This record gives sequence, structure tokens and C-alpha cells, in this order.
Amino acid sequence: MLNKLKKPITLIVLTIVAIVSLLPLYWVFSTALQLPSYQNEEMDTPMSYVESAPPKLYPVGISEYISQWQKKRVAERAGDYAQAEIHSDLMTEVREKTFSSFTRLFTTTPILKWLFNSMYIAIVTTAIIVLIDTMAGYVFAKKQFPGKWIFFWAIIATMMIPEQVTLVPTFIIVQELQLFDTHWALILPNLAMAFGVFLMRQFLLSVPDELIEAATIDGASELKIFFKIVMPLAVPAMVTLGIFTFVMIWNSFLWPIIVINDVDLMTLPAGLKTLQDANLTSFKFLMAGATVAAVPIIIFFLIFQRYFIKGLTLGGVKE
Repeated sequence: MLNKLKKPITLIVLTIVAIVSLLPLYWVFSTALQLPSYQNEEMDTPMSYVESAPPKLYPVGISEYISQWQKKRVAERAGDYAQAEIHSDLMTEVREKTFSSFTRLFTTTPILKWLFNSMYIAIVTTAIIVLIDTMAGYVFAKKQFPGKWIFFWAIIATMMIPEQVTLVPTFIIVQELQLFDTHWALILPNLAMAFGVFLMRQFLLSVPDELIEAATIDGASELKIFFKIVMPLAVPAMVTLGIFTFVMIWNSFLWPIIVINDVDLMTLPAGLKTLQDANLTSFKFLMAGATVAAVPIIIFFLIFQRYFIKGLTLGGVKE
């Protein structure tokens, strides 16, 4: 009896957790679509918006659009085409007001440049991190050399250091290298990640030593073994690491606003910060920007979710 109930109960619990997790994202999207009449478009704050126009199941603009569409259909069926035309004009007005924050976002800000910058930096950084961490993980998993455990635990220990502690020395290095206000200032400091080394090492421990030994006997070089044998087997873990890294780089905020002053070079999170001009920016406008920032992450995860789930279930922690 319990076994029969286990699956539906698990499904119900997971559904509830998924809904609760998606509510903030839906609220952001719903806020971006609210009609301007529900708030002061030029002067508002998060709390003033929540108090004056709490989140609704459907954005007011969409509900109003559907209402006008229904009235238009009724008028057309009754043969009152003049009234139907009025409702059609109202539909157009409601649609324009509903998406006004997105229209304003793409016409008054360099958001496409910010999107490109974020995508470029996230992809380049993720690709390099995945390659370097996979190489390091392979060495720590399959090779023996003096001081191996000292090096490994020294790398793991860096995970305990808060990012804020390293900001000043990293900033000084970036200045000395004359990388300030360039994309390399965002890429180079992130080219190795201790978590990635740990994740790949744990996964690659599950790769049979016999495969590597057989390739070595056949005369394969270390690079050939790594690229032809190890990497294909490590794809699930590499994709998992790639997703974690991509999301982390995409959402990075503190470091970009420190080393990038040129608006055209900013990433999307840093660019959205510039929209908060002395509380004169509409909260609805900011939520439109947050919605745009979330879309690439969702698409990226949907594309690689099969490998991501597989990577989470393989290569467990082992000695």
C-alpha cells in the first residue's frame, strides 16, 4: 500500500515545491505586465507597488485585454461593428500599455549590448572553466605525484574564503595588468573554480582505471587519453558544472560594478543597476529587465537539463 502511494505523494510534493519556487519568477513577470494605472509609473518602490497593486493570478493588462476581446466578439455577433471597432482600439491601447515596460526597456537602454556582453562573458568563462577544472579533476583522480593531497585540499580550502575578502587584491592585480574597464577583467579572475575541481575529481574517480591503462599500453599520449577517453565519459558532469558556472557568471553583480564603468561594456545585472536612478525608475520597468535577464538562464537549462540530471546522479562522493 505504501509503495503504491509513494509515487503520487512524491509527485504532489515535488509539484508544490516547483510551484513555490516559480512564484517569485511569475511575480516578476506579472509585475512587468501590470497596467501603469495601477501605480505611479515614474515614482514607485517595491513596497509601494505591493501595497497599491498586489500580485494577481493574471496580470491586469492581460485580463483587461481578454475582457475587451470578449466584448468585441459580442459586438460583432450583434452586428454592432462601430462598438466592435471601439473595443478593438481599446485592445490595442491595453496591449501597448501592458508591454510598455518592455518597449521602453529595448528603446531607451542598451540592453541588447548588455545581453551580448553577459552572453559572451558567460560562455567564454564557462568553456574555459569546464576545460581547466576537468583537466585538474582528472589529474587529482587518476594521477599520483608528490604533494597531491596537499595541493588538493589547498584548492578545496579556497571554497571557504568569501568573495569579498579577495576583492581588493584581485582589483589591484587587474589594475596592474591594465585590464580595468575591459571584459578580460571579468573573465580572467574566474578561470578556475575550486568547486569545479572537486566535482570533476569525484566524478572521474568512477572512470575505470583499466580504460586509461589500456590506452597507455596502446601508445596513446596523455592528451589523447584525456580528449578521446576521459572527456566523452565526463560529459554529464561537465554539463552540470557548465550550468552551475554559467548561472554564477550570468548573475555576477558585485565584481562587474567594481571593474566596469563604461555602460556599453556592462553585463546585464550591472546594467540593470544603472536603471535605478535616485528612485525615479518605475519598479515595473525594473521587473521587465529582470524578466529579460531570467530568460537565457531558463533556455540554457532546458537545453541541457538531460545531462544536468544525469550528472547529478553519477559520480557520487567516494574515496
